[in-house]
Amino acid sequence: MQQAYKLSIFYYILFSLLLILSAVMLFEHKIGFSYNSVLDYYIGNEDKFIPAQSAAGILKIVLPHIFVFGLFAMVLLHFLVFTDLKSRRVFLILIYVTFITALLDIFTPFMIISGWSFFAYIKILSFFTFLSLTLFTLWLLFRKIR
Repeated sequence: MQQAYKLSIFYYILFSLLLILSAVMLFEHKIGFSYNSVLDYYIGNEDKFIPAQSAAGILKIVLPHIFVFGLFAMVLLHFLVFTDLKSRRVFLILIYVTFITALLDIFTPFMIISGWSFFAYIKILSFFTFLSLTLFTLWLLFRKIR
């Protein structure tokens, strides 16, 4: 791999780590990591003076995230083409699971406000799974560019 590619990938890894750190901090600050805090954020809690989220409000948040999650995952996973992992079955599984968890993370709020409170667990699980897969991919890339 050429030095220019290595340098580009290295900076992408750094910015991605900052993105992950800020995502965790924002999720914890706005929503929280517990089942009840996720429900409170989306369906509201009168005792805590937390208003319920509307479908239109969630849609305003979801629309830019669809593009950003897809682009981020595509670029990140595209960099794996420069490694020797591109022909392995694990690579394909990583691609599918990354995009599925990103979609779940984006669209579970609609299920939560529709009365499917179980999806609060799916929201937390998909958030951490997406971040874990991203970190795993970043680690694979870092190992290959050293």
